[in-house]
Amino acid sequence: MQKRWWKESVVYQIYPRSYMDSNGDGIGDISGIISKLDYLENLGIDVVWLSPVYESPNDDNGYDISNYRGIMDEFGTMDDWENLLAEMHKRGIKLVMDLVINHSSDEHEWFVESRKSKDNPYRDYYIWRPGINGEPPTDWIASFGGSAWEYDEASGEYFLHMFSKKQPDLNWESEKMREDVYDMIRFWLDKGIDGFRMDVINMISKREVLASYEDFVNGKPQNGDFQFNGEGVHEYLQEMNRNVLSKYDIMTVGECPKVSPDQAKLYTADERKELNMVFQFEHMGLDKYPGKSKWDLKPLQLGDLKENLSKWQKQLENCGWNSLYWSNHDQPRTVSRFGNDNEYRVESAKMLATLLHMMKGTPYIYQGEEIGMTNVRFDSIDDYNDIETLNMYKERVDEQGYDPKEVMASIYEKSRDNARTPMQWDHTEHAGFTTGTPWLQVNENYNDINVANALEDPGSIFYYYKKLIELRKQHEIIVYGSYDLLKEDDPAIFAYTRTYEEKQLVVITNFYENEAEFTMPEGLVFKNIQLLINNYNVKANNDISRFMLKPYEARVYLVTK
Repeated sequence: MQKRWWKESVVYQIYPRSYMDSNGDGIGDISGIISKLDYLENLGIDVVWLSPVYESPNDDNGYDISNYRGIMDEFGTMDDWENLLAEMHKRGIKLVMDLVINHSSDEHEWFVESRKSKDNPYRDYYIWRPGINGEPPTDWIASFGGSAWEYDEASGEYFLHMFSKKQPDLNWESEKMREDVYDMIRFWLDKGIDGFRMDVINMISKREVLASYEDFVNGKPQNGDFQFNGEGVHEYLQEMNRNVLSKYDIMTVGECPKVSPDQAKLYTADERKELNMVFQFEHMGLDKYPGKSKWDLKPLQLGDLKENLSKWQKQLENCGWNSLYWSNHDQPRTVSRFGNDNEYRVESAKMLATLLHMMKGTPYIYQGEEIGMTNVRFDSIDDYNDIETLNMYKERVDEQGYDPKEVMASIYEKSRDNARTPMQWDHTEHAGFTTGTPWLQVNENYNDINVANALEDPGSIFYYYKKLIELRKQHEIIVYGSYDLLKEDDPAIFAYTRTYEEKQLVVITNFYENEAEFTMPEGLVFKNIQLLINNYNVKANNDISRFMLKPYEARVYLVTK
């Protein structure tokens, strides 16, 4: 296992629209981020993953890019961005940009040209097909609902869009398109950035089904059979790595829905020369019913979580690398989802952080996670902004006759807007995010949950995250140690060991609000015992063979065998 800087790092994701507004227009911006870099330096993070700041019509909050080499006016200028990069590097913080190359905006010049005529030089930059008997070429459904095909009157053909109809899919079979994408990637790397998070990168290849698309009408295949991990994807990524990525000392992480551990190895094994790590989503689907939508709520079972995370830990142990996360801009707030955001908000947030950061892989923190921000409950659907949420509400309430209260209950649990409410900096109006009207309402609990309060409280979630990051820098075992699950069948306790050279970490967490007894498994006998971190005051006792865990309690011991 090679030692690399990105394995030893902790990454902090910034969703710029919601982070900090410097000019009072209600929208977070680059200058706002710069004003908070000292805060990030204080936290101790190594890398910032910056969600898209490129020019965009904002149909999907920046993930519909109209100019890959320009900065969105709402966020600032290229000079502002270059200042951000310089100020981050001055503080020892690396910058990872979002790379969205499964699709562009329909306002990108490539697509504007592509739709002009069937013989336009840019026509094959996108996926165009004639209809069949007056219907779309296939019955594929877009991720945001509705058909994945949009009819173009001018040319009499349909173009493919796996997301919004304003996000046409790029055609990776086009060598010229690939060359233009690689040239764009070089543009940013030559400016000095430190890597990319690649949006839905395992969706870029649709070769095997689009070659004979007539065979795929009338329900064959279903979306999951073609949408991910197409046969050309590894060929494209190896070409990208060979031509561009390998020329720079960077970090790459690919967002890969519906990827298995075996498939993740193909993307991340060193010898395959593709990516450093992937974001997988299996643990994000454990609180939904199999075959159902994420909006059909199901309580998380701890046994399912233990089995899933342990599977990924073991199967990527010596081949590939895990990315560790609870939260991002597409997921609800962790403490509301898997913890207790009321009585035990602080304790459960610390427990969840411990459980994740002590595993093998690169940890990711999503803005606000480090202060325990929670889900939001807006009164009306009109207060929501997220296109996925609005489409689902319209489909279920207006078209299918669902009870609006039932649908809103699902939105309170799973809407992407839970993660996108503005960062809560202090107790002034709009949580100190803006002097204007915020683009999305601030969570009403900002008077209690904010950065200012957290920095004044030595026992806050913020300082707990800071200590977790410090420990990672002090103990190689946290980065490189092997993982083994303990207490596999315990219904309340998630415990595991990490082993490296002559040392072991013993990580013990109570996942629920009732007390639970922990008994050390037979055969685990230790000489020296050091309590590294814990979220309750406990005595540094040399006997850890049996003890009671308080609600959401977490302890990590460093021991020698």
